[in-house]
Amino acid sequence: MRALAVLGATLVVACSQVFFPFMRGKGRLWGQSHDPQGPSASEESQLLMDTATHSPADSRQLKKREIISPSQRLASPKPPEPTSGASSRVAEITETPVQATKRGVSLRQSQPLTDAPSEELLSTSTRVSGCLAPASPPQCPNTCLADRYRLITGACSNRDHPRWGASDMPLARWLPPAYEDGISEPRGWNPHFLYNGVLLPPVREVTQQVIHVPNEAVTEDEQYSDLLMAWGQYISHDIAFTPQSTGQATPGDGADGPLTCENRGASFPIQLPENASQTKGTPCLPFFRSSAACGPGAQGAWFGNLSTVSPRQQMNGLTSFLDASTVYGSSPALEEQLRNWTSAEGLLRVNAHHQDAGRAYLPFTRPPTPPACAPEPGARGPAPCFLAGDSRASEVPALTALHTLWLREHNRLAAALKALNPHWSADTTYQEARKVVGALHQIITLRDYVPKILGPEALRQHVGPYQGYDPTVDPTASNVFSTAAFRFGHTTIHPLVRRLDAGFRDHLPPLLLRDAFFRPWRVLKEGGLDPLVRGLLARPAKLQAPGQLMSEELTEKLVVLSPAGAFDLASLNLQRGRDHGLPGYNAWREFCGLPRLRTRADLSRVIANGSVADRIMDLYKHPDNVDVWLGGSVEDFLPHARTGPLFACIIGRQMKALRDGDRFWWEHSGVFTEVQRRELERHSLSRVICDNTGLPRVPADTFQVARFPQDFEPCEVIPGLSLEAWREAAPPGGACGFPGSVENGDVLLCGDSGRVVYSCRHGFRLQGPAQLTCSPQGWDFPPPVCEDVDECEGVEEPPCHVSARCRNTEGGFLCECSDPYVAGEDRRTCVDSGRLPKASLVSIVLGALLICSLAAFTWTVICRWSSGSLSPNCDHCS
Repeated sequence: MRALAVLGATLVVACSQVFFPFMRGKGRLWGQSHDPQGPSASEESQLLMDTATHSPADSRQLKKREIISPSQRLASPKPPEPTSGASSRVAEITETPVQATKRGVSLRQSQPLTDAPSEELLSTSTRVSGCLAPASPPQCPNTCLADRYRLITGACSNRDHPRWGASDMPLARWLPPAYEDGISEPRGWNPHFLYNGVLLPPVREVTQQVIHVPNEAVTEDEQYSDLLMAWGQYISHDIAFTPQSTGQATPGDGADGPLTCENRGASFPIQLPENASQTKGTPCLPFFRSSAACGPGAQGAWFGNLSTVSPRQQMNGLTSFLDASTVYGSSPALEEQLRNWTSAEGLLRVNAHHQDAGRAYLPFTRPPTPPACAPEPGARGPAPCFLAGDSRASEVPALTALHTLWLREHNRLAAALKALNPHWSADTTYQEARKVVGALHQIITLRDYVPKILGPEALRQHVGPYQGYDPTVDPTASNVFSTAAFRFGHTTIHPLVRRLDAGFRDHLPPLLLRDAFFRPWRVLKEGGLDPLVRGLLARPAKLQAPGQLMSEELTEKLVVLSPAGAFDLASLNLQRGRDHGLPGYNAWREFCGLPRLRTRADLSRVIANGSVADRIMDLYKHPDNVDVWLGGSVEDFLPHARTGPLFACIIGRQMKALRDGDRFWWEHSGVFTEVQRRELERHSLSRVICDNTGLPRVPADTFQVARFPQDFEPCEVIPGLSLEAWREAAPPGGACGFPGSVENGDVLLCGDSGRVVYSCRHGFRLQGPAQLTCSPQGWDFPPPVCEDVDECEGVEEPPCHVSARCRNTEGGFLCECSDPYVAGEDRRTCVDSGRLPKASLVSIVLGALLICSLAAFTWTVICRWSSGSLSPNCDHCS
């Protein structure tokens, strides 16, 4: 027994020496807290810095793995671009102290805050979040190409106001926002807040009583095709996208808002009637607010006097301009993903796995973007979505078709331009093709689409003829346009996807929208693009009728990879308008010079359907209370239009601003030559379809619903632009010759001016003069070089989360994780792999060997001591 006791004591000591350090190390590994380094601050400010370092979303990422909620599924197939996502996150961080102040709790839930956040707290929040970065105006290039090609971000179109129309800027406010607390709480946020003496109706109730109609009851538009609806949706995605918050914005909110159905932080759930059977016991639909904007000046909060809080604004993650950002993106990072950098013709990337009768498909998204689309039946897990300039390209087949058409058109134009101008660099060819595609988007929209929506009277009143570029016009997309007026198109969405064969008969049975959302495989495996395009051309859109605004496919069956039921697009639209602080219907009528409606009889005069007017008044009780999206949607059409007077006013004003405030508008002098402008006017969406599909015949006007074959014309007679107008002579030899190339960059000629401009690819920085001029003695400077940018050093917002180490690579960076952590789906955050660290496993093995060795040695000593003999032949040890 004495021997066993000694042996046990020895093993305990050995284990404590081997395993206790490991346990302490495990605490450091799993409980490590990264305290940011920075200037000392008050306790409130330090807590804000901690909040900025570990946002709720980051905390979720640091967990092992968890199930994605339905609301996250709703947002996941259409994530913002990385720069937009970062801007929205830091804006929410900046808003934290204000939200905490208004709630009357401290950030640590230990003591009440003062009535207003301290200037130190606000200053710290803006510094930590990064919201001060947009306050510095962008550096606009000052080369000969500054007037030739627009920047991918849209910045510097207006030289005096370089942020106007740029991506990641706040949406414009044409009227002051209507928040219940004057700062950020939406209409309907507080359960006892009265409007004209009554509560606002829940949006779901409005949907069910005014908007919803069964699929079989929809009326089809006898005049316009489904392509008119699709083009409106596509163009809306060229103009605006507001990132959606996916987490709580307020510290201290321990419960998940959608699960508790409370208005809390970023959660503004849609309440459901008690008898809503589709909720399976959950009395609400999850709804996350749009992220707060991190913007400068009058359009954002926290700038100037930091003790004055401005109302919440929402961000536009895209450029506002009609510039084909749907094709090319709105950030250098996304543009870099979309381009084919190995191509001498300046092509865009195409799908490497699938082709459509020899024609290209959109490429798939790739890491760090996680798979987010529905898989083909029988496949496991989510599938990759299509990659395009806008993340919603896979949302419905019609959008996929248009995105694919313009991908093919860019590559067709680029190849032809390169053949005409062999001396052009890949970047020159890319930029020229991009410029043409952008012009075609503008032409088709203002010439062919908008007149059909507004009607001739409103077009003349609100848009009028082009008078040239006006630098005093702000082209920024307005909040009311993107959140309400241009969403009129949702009421024109047909519940069926029609796919037709070459004889314009059903190629496949019509597809319900519920079976088409975010399902790229439907395009790849069920006939390709041509059947979809035929259906868009030869089948009518749904008519926007006041008594049947939205079919059940959108109000009851909107399933976006959600295992927990359906969503309701109509309710989402209404809730989004309240979230954005849009004033009510009457306020916007007054803004447009229309008479305010005060009684039930007044409402009946603008809505011919008396039953609809009565139902609206029964719900809202007063015209002032009516949500602007609903009021504008039910107005009677203007003559030869598809909108009523209010939406015609808002859409018309926005289109005029997009045109007149754009220095790169295709009609503006100097953007194209006169000969090029004449050629561009000849082009059409019909010609784009002819050149990029297998259809041999198309309608002359693609937006008019066409009967086959009488309304279809051979592609041979459909006019298109001649690229001869873009032919340029090779640069003269002269004293200079052609300038030298630069590795990881491009050189572009400034016409025949004897100047060239160098640029670097994404991830590289130009060292040396960007512009060179030819003189009799030769080029005035040697060519510059493109130096790799170290994304890990000297940046206000490191690209990697604090849980990862940033390692610079040529043209990029890697976020590396310490064992046992691995990179998460975003490739920037470290998540727990669920296994022990490799070093710990080695320690365990070595410890086990050591223990065994100590045990053997101890046993030998004990045996010899017990027997009283040092002989190695001791029987006790045999």
